[in-house]
Amino acid sequence: MSSYQICSKCIMDTSDVDIHFDKDGICNHCHLFDAVMKKLKQDIPNKKNALEQLIQKIKEEGKDKEYDCIAGVSGGVDSSYVIYKLKELGLRTLVVHMDNGWNSELAVKNIENIVSKLGYDLYTNVLDWEEFKSLQVAYLKASVLDLEALSDHAIYATLYQQASKRNIKYIISGTNFATEAILPRSWNYNHKLSDTKNIKGIYKALLSKKIRSFPTISFFRHLFLTYVKKIKNISLLDYLDYDKEKAKSIIINELGWKDYGGKHHESIITRFYQGYILPEKFKIDKRRAHLSNLILAGQLSREKALEEIKKPTYDPLMIQQDLEYVPKKLGLSKEEFEGIMKLPIKSHLDYPNNLYRKKMIFKIGKMLKPILKWF
Repeated sequence: MSSYQICSKCIMDTSDVDIHFDKDGICNHCHLFDAVMKKLKQDIPNKKNALEQLIQKIKEEGKDKEYDCIAGVSGGVDSSYVIYKLKELGLRTLVVHMDNGWNSELAVKNIENIVSKLGYDLYTNVLDWEEFKSLQVAYLKASVLDLEALSDHAIYATLYQQASKRNIKYIISGTNFATEAILPRSWNYNHKLSDTKNIKGIYKALLSKKIRSFPTISFFRHLFLTYVKKIKNISLLDYLDYDKEKAKSIIINELGWKDYGGKHHESIITRFYQGYILPEKFKIDKRRAHLSNLILAGQLSREKALEEIKKPTYDPLMIQQDLEYVPKKLGLSKEEFEGIMKLPIKSHLDYPNNLYRKKMIFKIGKMLKPILKWF
């Protein structure tokens, strides 16, 4: 068994089973961050001009349509700041929220407040709670790592469904390289956004059920919407000099936004998953990745990050409250949930998935690329 090691530049450590270090003790995540940042500067050498050109193109595509673009909002910092900027940039935006039944009261108030102040139209996709609850229970019983794959897939599917239905060509997301570049592949299911087969396979294997209304987007559907309908997913924050603390200050002062006390804590289940299930069962503390991103982006010192990671994942009293609330909301007894936490860990790939098919399509596409360029 290898000994413990922590990066000398960020705070990623050997809790990432795939991490490796150079002779100076700097990890592969730091090197990847530097490489991608360099490429971003090459691809977008002048952010101001690139942003102006992008906005002009979006407005031209949206001419004679009800909306120029579509953007998801969770109530968190990134998505809230994105829709604030979209208003500032003069884009007619349809704001989309996916309600999976786990919004905190504060998240609901933040979203209502932001949408009202900015004068946006809001479309909310309210998931069938009984079905979504049973899907989450299936994932817990399957003992796979990425419980959040369900919510991530649902919002992704909802955004593409609405964009296709309304003939909107641009989906604007709050994802960004500066604060989200580091996320070990072993810490989530990387194919979750288009692997409908895995969701259906886990659901059927554990509860012998078929999906009725849960929003899904298959790999082939995603290819069709991307390459045939030409729907583009844009990370707006990569066109800005994004500073998370400054963004937070702006939405607090301009929109009356209120802080949750943690990344993604606008959702009760995300708070509990990242703050309790991941550290307790899978020995993963996602704060390491979040804090390391901020270090490499120059928005946090390594010393402060090391101090922060020593603190509890979130308020111990709230953890105890969530330990009572979450299993009960899912229809699980305390004993059932404790039993689930003790189950042997399994891979998403232990269940039906479309990874092989996806790899084959990309392989064929790569082979055909030299030929297709002549057509």
